[in-house]
Amino acid sequence: MVKHILERLPKHAARQAVTAAVALGAAFAGTSALPVAAATATPAQPQPAAQQQSPATAVTAQRILQVAESQIGVKENAAGGGTKFHQWYMSSPRAAETLARDGGGTPELYANAPWCAMFVSWVGEQAGARSTVGWDAYTVTHAQWFKDNGRWGTEAKPGSVVFFDWGGSKSISAVDHVGLVKKDNGDGTITTIEGNTGNGMVEERIRPVSQVTGYGYPEYKAA
Repeated sequence: MVKHILERLPKHAARQAVTAAVALGAAFAGTSALPVAAATATPAQPQPAAQQQSPATAVTAQRILQVAESQIGVKENAAGGGTKFHQWYMSSPRAAETLARDGGGTPELYANAPWCAMFVSWVGEQAGARSTVGWDAYTVTHAQWFKDNGRWGTEAKPGSVVFFDWGGSKSISAVDHVGLVKKDNGDGTITTIEGNTGNGMVEERIRPVSQVTGYGYPEYKAA
């Protein structure tokens, strides 16, 4: 099984996630795409005003976590991709936009790309909270989107989007991986739900907060 590509790449390559992943994915392109319900386009170069988060979402953090937990156990294929999350992202208008932003190509190049950000984006879509969870295939730009919208911080909250750097950097440009916070364990660790883990699947994990770069805060409805 292919391990989490961002975990095993050198630091400079991790920050080139889409470029490297697209090159890998090109060799295994051809996965059929699935339709996306009610998908709408966003600008190719995301700006805070253009991807502004919804001030009033009807989705709770508990609902986001419920959707994420329902996917625990979903595995990638031998090439490191081929999941429903890849298929959904390739069929979305966002794929063409992020490809144009990150160097060009066709959506099929995402077929076997690292998929942690695609998983989080898929969860937001399925829960009806895309506008506040965001959607991207690249962890760095996903994190930057939260910061640009004033929804970035250092406190672990249930349902927050957690961004990691395995070396402990607090710089968004160093982000390696992304998941969703289930809870703060109060002992220097957090419980998360993540896709594209080192085991190549969706898992519940316990991570040290020392590896957290920061948190993105979707605007959820109170439970």
